[in-house]
Amino acid sequence: MKEPAMTQDNVRVDTAWERVDGHVLDQFRTHSVANLGDALDRLNIVDGGIAPIWNGAKAVGTALPVLTVAGDNKAVIAALEHIRPGDILVINAFGYDGRAIIGDNLAQRFAAYGAAGAIIDGYVRDAAIIEELGIPIFARGLTPAGPFKNGPGTIGESVAIGGVVVNPGDIIAADGDGVIVIPPHRADEALKSVSEIVAREAALDAEVEALRSKTAAS
Repeated sequence: MKEPAMTQDNVRVDTAWERVDGHVLDQFRTHSVANLGDALDRLNIVDGGIAPIWNGAKAVGTALPVLTVAGDNKAVIAALEHIRPGDILVINAFGYDGRAIIGDNLAQRFAAYGAAGAIIDGYVRDAAIIEELGIPIFARGLTPAGPFKNGPGTIGESVAIGGVVVNPGDIIAADGDGVIVIPPHRADEALKSVSEIVAREAALDAEVEALRSKTAAS
């Protein structure tokens, strides 16, 4: 029987879920979000409003979902002790643009606890420092205004982010094109399909290169 969620100082926490093996995540790291989206019938893609806050940010990991009140990060802080190596915090902050849910301090703590990054349906700050540190953070935008810390919130329960439901333990892949959510039970299917897509694209690239060579020689 699944253990009931516990409440810690106004934040409900559910830890009764499993993470995928690291070798599965490694296989997803070799593929782009665009190709993975094609492999999953172009579904499960988070809306384009959630984007990397610095160019070149990429992340693959296991979803640790957090639900917080708009403009409040008490549940995000409480989530620190529940991070496991390879987790990506997926934070539903209701897309609120009036307060930053995290800044460089929390981003550094995510990394120190082993998180692979964070996807935030909300706003953040300290983008230049986060970029310098190389911590992959995806969000709706930037604001210098700091958050409140009152709660309530949840950790380890399903959330909706950018139009996609994210369950604890889902595989998250994010790069310059955006974010996709892969349910673990579809991992093998997605990897098989994306490998076929990569092979087809390589063949198309070869055709283009041959055409260029032919045109240059004529």
